[in-house]
Amino acid sequence: MSASTAMQEYLAEAYRLAYYQQDNPFISTSALADVLGVSAPAVTRMVQRLKEAGYLEHEPYRGISLTEKGEREALMNIRRHRLVEVFLVDVMKFGWHEVHDEADALGEAVTDRIVARMEKMANYPRRCPHGEPIPTADGKMPRVKDTPLNEVEVGGEWVISRVNTHDFDKLAYLGELGLKPGTHLTLLARAPFNGPLQIKLGDHVQVIGHELAGVLRVCTAQEFALD
Repeated sequence: MSASTAMQEYLAEAYRLAYYQQDNPFISTSALADVLGVSAPAVTRMVQRLKEAGYLEHEPYRGISLTEKGEREALMNIRRHRLVEVFLVDVMKFGWHEVHDEADALGEAVTDRIVARMEKMANYPRRCPHGEPIPTADGKMPRVKDTPLNEVEVGGEWVISRVNTHDFDKLAYLGELGLKPGTHLTLLARAPFNGPLQIKLGDHVQVIGHELAGVLRVCTAQEFALD
């Protein structure tokens, strides 16, 4: 049974959730429902379909995990999506906040041959516009070592590695502030009890909320250069 577009979306989001957990391959169905914006019963039905098709396994009290077949399908979907995003930004000059939904729509129509041509025209990118790694053509996902900005050491100098949101307004705002992958910053202060953070960008000091800082994944300059 080949995966439908809806099944591919579920598999890709399940992979993304597990990827951010890193040391735990199991994710909860409630987390999947939240990220997809669907009801719990809808997730339950789809999980059953995916399990019957051999794309995932479900263990009571632990959650769901992708099988080898499911992971392969997810990685190819993610690769196509992220390459289309790069093409839209680098070649067609869309804003980075505009491309997630467009890539979803285009990803359903473009063939592997077209995606390969997009990859070549974009000069074989390794990351999407939001800093997420692009899986290789043979289904390997590069590992990225980074940490949410709201969890790192105050006083440290950091580089934004990834921006973990698809939200149009958040991305537009972060873009206006210059908070994109590759940006160097210093964390000056973090207020207690999930208060705002004060960061330095060049000669400019900026204050951002704790929740927004959580979508900014950062690493050291050395780690970013090695990536």
